[in-house]
Amino acid sequence: MSKVYFKRVISNDSEALSLAAKVLFEKIIESTAHVFSKEVPIKVHFGEKGNTTFVPAVCYEGIIETLKKNKIKPSFIETNVLYRGSRTTRESHIALAKEHGFTALPIIIADGDHGEAYDEIEIHKSFFETCKIGREFSNYDQFVVTSHFKGHGMAGFGGAMKQLAMGFAARGGKLAQHSGISPVVKASRCIACGLCVQKCDVDAIELGEKAVIIPEKCVGCAGCIAVCPVGAIQNDWSGENFKEKVAEYAYGAQLGKDNIYITFLINVTEECDCMGQHMEPVAKDIGVFASKDPVAIDTACLDMLQREHGHPIFDAGRVTIKHAVEIGLGSDQVELEAI
Repeated sequence: MSKVYFKRVISNDSEALSLAAKVLFEKIIESTAHVFSKEVPIKVHFGEKGNTTFVPAVCYEGIIETLKKNKIKPSFIETNVLYRGSRTTRESHIALAKEHGFTALPIIIADGDHGEAYDEIEIHKSFFETCKIGREFSNYDQFVVTSHFKGHGMAGFGGAMKQLAMGFAARGGKLAQHSGISPVVKASRCIACGLCVQKCDVDAIELGEKAVIIPEKCVGCAGCIAVCPVGAIQNDWSGENFKEKVAEYAYGAQLGKDNIYITFLINVTEECDCMGQHMEPVAKDIGVFASKDPVAIDTACLDMLQREHGHPIFDAGRVTIKHAVEIGLGSDQVELEAI
């Protein structure tokens, strides 16, 4: 059984949410006798351009204050996205983060300029032998992993485990979770410019009248997706066993780390913060949760959301919870304590 702390915040007030996160963060530190490293990045999601329901930057002020009070050097850390958009490259990603108010700390994009920088983390589970985790994550042994609990079309819900799985994965790791591994070229769009061939480090792309990706050589880094100027190289979104793969990548992301997890159960939308549009909430705001166990905090959020919503919502995500327990990521037996 794992401990999860909770503080109710029913008004979508950023300052109240920041204070709640601070109180819970300090409670976790005290109750677990947590010993910090000298530098502890805060894993965040900056929100896609056009999205209005991501967790605002001001909500992290209490966490930052607590880290600095403990003489810990904080930063924001994130990885580039798999799809083409404002968060595809380091430069545009950081620009959008600052536009969304994330200016209080230095920003680390963990997987390089185009998602090409990663380390292979061995896990030897049912679907993955290794995970492609953004290289900068290897430089730290602790993170404050903050999450926004909401819906997700393929995962059922997005919370702490998805923040680990997709949020720590380099672009190739994101692709591996979504599909078989290799992206595809849409011939009708390809202009045979050769940029993808130049980008590929394993000679997996041949150029004739159109570019062609050789699956046997492709390592799934997905760097070609980022450099294609016309969007001709695309993801295979088939997502077979996607929920179980999320659990396994979450396992790889936290392996050997001593993380604290803080989740905001507010602005509960059907889709994730990668959607570049305004979305209406589908449930009322509930508050903030904190734990050392990513499975337990997701379970606590989902259970409370379903109780207060009045009927099951995002229940497909329980597949991820079940597999996460089976592989030893954490526990779905929760001791919830309200603060």
